[in-house]
Amino acid sequence: MNHDFANETGGAPGVSHQFRLFIAGSSPRSARARANLVRVCDETVPDDYSIDVVDVQEQPDLAEEFSVLATPLVVRLAPPPSRRAVGDFTDLQRLAAAMDLYRLPQEESTT
Repeated sequence: MNHDFANETGGAPGVSHQFRLFIAGSSPRSARARANLVRVCDETVPDDYSIDVVDVQEQPDLAEEFSVLATPLVVRLAPPPSRRAVGDFTDLQRLAAAMDLYRLPQEESTT
């Protein structure tokens, strides 16, 4: 698994799925968004992704460059075309669809 959270270039060499996650500080919502993005990537493109986490409070210029209006925001940088989703990503199926990742298996209902 490539959880390349410190990479400021937007991706690591050798991976085909590169994401940039914009957060605002270390709020529970930011932590939930990061964890849910990692979970979707682990289940859909394991060992073939990198995530660059950008705190908009620390890097406002980068947030402006990407026209970030709300956080958490994830941008798929690769493969093209670029895709965006905003929220804490609690709906994993919706996040996978928004990022055009392979469909996650439906979770079995216990009811």
